[in-house]
Amino acid sequence: MREDYNLGFILQYENVAWFDEDCGEVRILDRRIYPAKTEFCVCKTYTEVAKAIADMVTQSGGPFAAAAMGMALAAYQGKNLIKAEYLEFMKKAAYALSHARPTTSKAMQLVTAESFGLFESLIENGVSSYDIIMSLKQNAVEQNNERYKKNTEAAALFADLVPDGSSILTQCFGETTVGGYLRRFKETNKKIKVFCAETRPYFQGARLTASLAYDMGFDTTVITDNMISLLMSEKKINFCVSASDVITLDGSIINKIGTLQMAIAAKYFDIPYYAIGFPDKNYASAKEVKIEYRDSEDSLYAMGIRTAILPSDCKNEHKGGSIAGLYPAFDITPYELCAGIITDKGFFKPIV
Repeated sequence: MREDYNLGFILQYENVAWFDEDCGEVRILDRRIYPAKTEFCVCKTYTEVAKAIADMVTQSGGPFAAAAMGMALAAYQGKNLIKAEYLEFMKKAAYALSHARPTTSKAMQLVTAESFGLFESLIENGVSSYDIIMSLKQNAVEQNNERYKKNTEAAALFADLVPDGSSILTQCFGETTVGGYLRRFKETNKKIKVFCAETRPYFQGARLTASLAYDMGFDTTVITDNMISLLMSEKKINFCVSASDVITLDGSIINKIGTLQMAIAAKYFDIPYYAIGFPDKNYASAKEVKIEYRDSEDSLYAMGIRTAILPSDCKNEHKGGSIAGLYPAFDITPYELCAGIITDKGFFKPIV
């Protein structure tokens, strides 16, 4: 059974990242423009898949699916190489796909390592290139299943603690965690109102989370990132929830930029904030996590339209100043601001 059952369009496996062995390509839903447009980025090489990941064609859990499908594509690309060259080619593919974005590279290495380990075993046993390719594609589906199951089970635990009639505030696009608790709300017939902070500058909350919640039948309200404190003060929010890109062993939550300010405001107004995710033994503390800084120009634009004034537009005489952007992609929320970290094994509460 596939674990994307009863989830919205954007979470169906074929609509995240999918390897087509007949065409020799990976198709990745372009989340930069969805839902305004439903277009797929077509990748003919694993390097194109890695670039699509780096360029945020897909994000949240999408890069994990893309990397696994990218390994199947790499096997297709190298199918006519001799054994030694084939192995080296796949090693390079595993590295490129797993290191496309720095903050999640260690988690991505687990994906590509599993694919490469399977590839290595098959080639050592003399399996045909066609069977190797199809085995890697099936492994990508199985990795999807495992990730979806783990994330949606954790998300269901959050859904079960939220009373019927509550309002929840989301942060960015938690992909399978969002789909997981929305699916659980439906299964338990809970009427939940969803508020989505828009998540500038890429607007994942406004575009992806909101469209998924709408697609799955929930009343959804989009707010700008700087409105959350007022809504909390007016008691319009009952729970805050986010996924997590990395959770360190000391409980630090690394997630999309803006999570920290949501958690601070929630703490002030006595609203529980829950993070859904899994502590990573590769990181003892947040000091070991590299925070990705993306193209600073992105902060000067909103959906392709420049919002920061150009110096040449100024009517007064130019005094020699400058206008620049800055775009840290993630922030770090300390454990004490969180009501609990939720995994598929249960709740972990902070000790303050």
